[in-house]
Amino acid sequence: MGTTNSKRVARFKRKVRIRQRIRGTADKPRLSVFRSAKHISAQVIDDIAGKTLVAASSLEKEVRGQQPSFENKTALATFIGKLIAERAQEKGVRQVVFDRNGFLYHGRVKAVSEGAREAGLKF
Repeated sequence: MGTTNSKRVARFKRKVRIRQRIRGTADKPRLSVFRSAKHISAQVIDDIAGKTLVAASSLEKEVRGQQPSFENKTALATFIGKLIAERAQEKGVRQVVFDRNGFLYHGRVKAVSEGAREAGLKF
């Protein structure tokens, strides 16, 4: 088993463990974060209805147009956190449950949560 595969398996195991305890409801949806080597995305999900309420990603046109202005990927992640919080508040969502999706709460994942908190989302 290669290093890459074992990392993926370990993240999946963490993800399953976390998701056993976390559920998003209509009152308090789940803020799920995904990061790849280059990009980061977040979505607010109501698990009971099985619907994504809002989403934000570094792949969107409006974000990609601003990308040269970010000094690093962590600054981009903070911006995505603020963007998802603004969009969630427009939909009437004030509180969420944070789902780090098996990633360690560190670096870009932490930056998304801090950006969302700065923009007024509570969790």
